[in-house]
Order: sequence, then C-alpha cells, then structure tokens
Amino acid sequence: MFQGAAALNLDVKGRLGVPTRFRDELMAACGGQVVITVHPHRCLLIYPEPVWGPIRDEVLARGSMDDASAKVRRLIVGNASPETLDSAGRLLIPPELRARAHLEKKVWLVGQGDQFELWSDVGWERQQEDSFAMDLSQLPPELEKLRL
Repeated sequence: MFQGAAALNLDVKGRLGVPTRFRDELMAACGGQVVITVHPHRCLLIYPEPVWGPIRDEVLARGSMDDASAKVRRLIVGNASPETLDSAGRLLIPPELRARAHLEKKVWLVGQGDQFELWSDVGWERQQEDSFAMDLSQLPPELEKLRL
C-alpha cells in the first residue's frame, strides 16, 4: 500500500527517482512495470501494471457515444503510457505527460493506496490549500462518520 507524499526533483531527462520505500514495493508488485496517465485534476496517475488493467477495462466499458464518457476515455486511456523503472530506480515521465500536468523540476509523488499521483509543486500546494479550506459540512455521506 502506497501512502505519504515525497517532494522530489525530475532530472534534466524527465526521470523521477522513486524513493526506496516505494521502489521496493513497486518491484514486488509489478517488477517495476507501471502505466502513467493523466487525471482531470492536472496531475498524473501512476499505476502498477496489474492495477491498471481493470481500471482501463472499466473506463473502456463506458459508452463512447456519450460526450463525457468519450472525453474521459480519451484523457485516461488515450494518454496512458507504459513505463519501466530503470536499474537505478528511476521512472521516465514522458514529455507530453509532463506538459499535461505542468511538471517542472520539483514534483510531489503522493501514495494513494494502490497507485500514485504525481503533482507539480504548484498543483500540490493548491490541492493542499483547497483541502484545508474544504467545508466539512459538505462531506460525501460515506465520509461523514469517518473517525480520525
């Protein structure tokens, strides 16, 4: 299970050095084979390959004649890029995906259970501020009884 956020730097070739705590788990889960795609919130999603397959299939099962479903298919499946951690534990983030998420040098790798989000520094800070400013009276019903 991936959890926690790590501030990292992309190198000049757009590679992300995956922290050891995540790298070991990724290697065990998928041999370093991942799929990177775009999220509508302008971050990237990084899935271990076995986790990606069912998500891709679920997205593709939605009708393509509906405009919203077609847009989601194009965004998520159309931007999906299979990648592999190299021997130094780095992951190449393709240039077109870096552009879509506005990634520059400093990025945030955020564990989300069975996947990661990859945020630009500015995007992650904005998400954090939005979360702190959230109206807790408007929580979805499934979170109303969450005990923290």
